[in-house]
Amino acid sequence: MLGLSISKNSLLLGLFALITAAILAGTQAGTRDRIAAAEREAAQKALLEIVPLERHNNDLLVDTVDIDPQYWPLLGLKNGGEVNIARDHDTPVAAIIPAVAPDGYSGDIKLIIGVNADGSVAGVRILAHNETPGLGDKVDLKKSDWVLGFNGKSLSNPAVDQWAVKKDGGEFDQFTGATITPRAVVKQVKKALQYFAQADPLEIKSDSQAAENAAN
Repeated sequence: MLGLSISKNSLLLGLFALITAAILAGTQAGTRDRIAAAEREAAQKALLEIVPLERHNNDLLVDTVDIDPQYWPLLGLKNGGEVNIARDHDTPVAAIIPAVAPDGYSGDIKLIIGVNADGSVAGVRILAHNETPGLGDKVDLKKSDWVLGFNGKSLSNPAVDQWAVKKDGGEFDQFTGATITPRAVVKQVKKALQYFAQADPLEIKSDSQAAENAAN
């Protein structure tokens, strides 16, 4: 009788464990899907802030080109990434480049840099950082408009040696009481422009698309 009771309890416990595991797996899958959707929405919002809909008619999240591993160190990328291409009726108008400034005051600063076809900055947005509230966090557009100062800049405007904060003899403002953070961002935006000039991701994508169209 005792053995039968133990067996019954064991079966009930096993069934309970299976049901619990199934519920947890379902919850995890649902949560993962919601997180992925939220991340996609956030990414799309950031991309559209840099290249608004009136400038392109393609899906920025789908139209991408892989970054060649040789450029990962230049962009501060450890695991690579993709450049999002904006195009207007098949004509590429801008590339949105992911980058990481590793030398922020409190660590990595993740950002995206939009570069127009003519090599000028379309926009810069900070995606993630751990900079000091009230000081270094002014790189975030939610905190100040400092990051808008990159718009329209290029490797020739200002000159390459002027791509630095004013404290270092450059053109860009630093923050009162905080120089390390803006210095890191200025340096990384400059590197993104150098990547664009060297790798020409718009041309890479155009060539591959032309080959695909020819094959079809």
